[in-house]
Amino acid sequence: MIHNYLKIAWRSLLKHKAFSFINIIGLAVGITAFGLIALYVTDEWSYDRYNTKADRIFRVAQHGQWQGGKFDIAVTSPPYAPTLKSEFPQVVEACRIDAEGGSKIVYGNKSLEEGSILFADNSIFSIFSYNFLSGDATKALNKPNTVVLTESLAKNLFGDAGSATGKMLQMGDTPTEVTGVIADVPVNSHFAFKALRAFPAGYFTGYNNSWGNSNLYTYLLLKNQADAKEIEASGNAFFNRHVKSELGPMKFTLELQPLTDIHLRSNLSYELGANGNITYVYAFGITAILILVIAIINYVNLTTARSSVRVREIAVRKVVGSDRGQLVTMFFTECVLLTIVAAAVAACLIQIILPYFNQLSGKTLTLFQYGKYYTIAIFGLFAVITGLLSGIYPALFLSGFKTIPAMKGQMGNQLATIFFRKSLVVFQFVVTIVLIVGSCVIYQQLNYFQNKDLGFNKAQTLTFHINNREVRGRIDALKQALLQNPHIEAVAVAGNPIGNNNIGGGDFNLGPDGKPNADSKIVQNLQIDEDFIPAMQIRMAAGRNFSKNITSDVNDAIIVNETLVKELGWKNPIGRKVRTGLDDKGNVLVRTVVGVVKDFNTYSLQHKIAPIVMEMPAEAKDKDNFYVRIAKGDVKASLNYITATYSGFDLENKPEFHFLDQNFAAQYQTEQKQGTILLIFTILAISIACLGLFGLVTFTAGQRVKEIGIRKVLGASVTSIVRMLSTDLIRLVGIAIIISVPIAWFAMDRWLQNFAYKIQIQWWVFILAGLGATVVALVTVSVQSIKAALANPAKTLKDD
Repeated sequence: MIHNYLKIAWRSLLKHKAFSFINIIGLAVGITAFGLIALYVTDEWSYDRYNTKADRIFRVAQHGQWQGGKFDIAVTSPPYAPTLKSEFPQVVEACRIDAEGGSKIVYGNKSLEEGSILFADNSIFSIFSYNFLSGDATKALNKPNTVVLTESLAKNLFGDAGSATGKMLQMGDTPTEVTGVIADVPVNSHFAFKALRAFPAGYFTGYNNSWGNSNLYTYLLLKNQADAKEIEASGNAFFNRHVKSELGPMKFTLELQPLTDIHLRSNLSYELGANGNITYVYAFGITAILILVIAIINYVNLTTARSSVRVREIAVRKVVGSDRGQLVTMFFTECVLLTIVAAAVAACLIQIILPYFNQLSGKTLTLFQYGKYYTIAIFGLFAVITGLLSGIYPALFLSGFKTIPAMKGQMGNQLATIFFRKSLVVFQFVVTIVLIVGSCVIYQQLNYFQNKDLGFNKAQTLTFHINNREVRGRIDALKQALLQNPHIEAVAVAGNPIGNNNIGGGDFNLGPDGKPNADSKIVQNLQIDEDFIPAMQIRMAAGRNFSKNITSDVNDAIIVNETLVKELGWKNPIGRKVRTGLDDKGNVLVRTVVGVVKDFNTYSLQHKIAPIVMEMPAEAKDKDNFYVRIAKGDVKASLNYITATYSGFDLENKPEFHFLDQNFAAQYQTEQKQGTILLIFTILAISIACLGLFGLVTFTAGQRVKEIGIRKVLGASVTSIVRMLSTDLIRLVGIAIIISVPIAWFAMDRWLQNFAYKIQIQWWVFILAGLGATVVALVTVSVQSIKAALANPAKTLKDD
């Protein structure tokens, strides 16, 4: 029986080629979009799940709030790991990670600069699942001056990863032994590295081991997943026992973040890597489902609209003995077969599109990344389920015709069916208009990011890191050499490149004992020289800039921004004495405010301008980031000059240039990629919806061909016939506009809440989206309507 139904279904597909083509292409495009987004979403969900103990691994985070400010940070102080392990029996193992392990690596005559290196406790191998190719995981990092390399770095250094273990490297100034090689870290990890180093001898001493110095990442392996809540509940007692004496009174929260939640649900300060966003995963998942639903709606609409073509066929089948169950099975078979064909086409489209999609999304997805047979099975099951869902209403509707009226070509009262079909068209265009508005708002927000005044001039300004400490001691000579070129407008030095969201912070306005008081704040700390403010074209609000001629500025003076002055309520900030921390001997540091600068952004516009304190570098080693403003014109020549000049100071290292405008733009890459992906799928949704409209108008025109012929004979114009065929469908688009506006506004307003600085949604965006959808729908409908209206009535009426 099923074989017979399949044969009938195949003949039906071939007989009605136009409608089969429209249905197959519509479903194929919908399944393609769904498949691409499904691959993206599953990859985002897969982060860190390769760890066999992932459900019991947690990262420790800290949250503090007091009258003067707050912090929400992913880092902790060094004592956290050993103390948590010793005080809580639920903790099986704990490890600390320091992201500052990068250095220059020298082996023989081979030298390379590698920044992706972490310091870590040996217990990291007991917590995370890293595959050792050689070496002993139980003691690989037990001793200082040891390192475990990833396979790719080992091959890069030695040519053969198998021969790496036991060899000696020079890492910075330290001879280091390779004690193991592990397989490369999977890309779906919230942090990656090329090597793991043991902490240096004496690392955990003095202030570096204090509770107030949060600079490490702490991970715990618990006995049971539920133990995390018990430890979090003890957070206040833990804070009072250990941390309060150094940080002062505050509302403190100890958070244990599940490992598998970090990539999508964590957005704290000092994240170890670039995280995703669960909001985008949900948004894309919903978009994928909606696009597939639009494709299914097309099938339902076209199939029910074509019911008059098959009404007599159904009647004949009932006369010869087919019951309703058999008819339902036949229609389901047709639908499933069509969906299987569409799924096969979609698989080919996904395979073709994936390289471009990967380039756009920054992923390395493959169609068969979960296994060939598994993927084929999933595609087959998905096609069957989609086919069954698509066929439910048409099968029940078509099989429900009464036999006698059907033999006469009568379908009975169709008002409910017509209303249902129109509702589906409205739903399609509600979705497409919401997506159009979303794409417009995202584009406006990104354009706002690119053009907003940041409080300094980021154009034509580049930075590079000075690796050689000897060069840092000759900064003045390097500046003079560069300024010999008229294309070099300004040079300066700072402790960090701004725009990378990684400027350090510290305490400000401490009590007389050097501990936080009620008015203390967490502020950004940026070390700059006297040339930085003029080079960056930052404006002074009060006081003066640092001066090289005032020797006390190095150890005594600070410059603050307007935000800090406002938050502290200072009326006359210039000349104020402020306690800013402790020196290495525990003495309280007191500095004088000599200037206030206009607010400027050091972080991307997702973040509000924070209080910032700037001071001069106390030692040459702190002058490690060079800023150069170059003139407009031949940028390549300017870069070549900087490279050549720098080589006269450092023969081993070449400067790696980063332009400030690119630094800031890089912080919006996620939004840029998501916006582009959404735009592409918006276009797909519009295309599928218009394909459905095209099919409906084509069928309607075919059903009314003789009516159109008679109207033309009686003098009807082409315009009036086009209006007759298209008015009803365009009216549905108008209803969709009315419904979609509040939905789109609510969705995009919620999205904009993710940004500290954002646009206001403009009314004209909704008008533009509505007009755009109307024009596209009108063009789609008009193409077929005009064709029908131009048909020769003599040919259409010849049968009568």
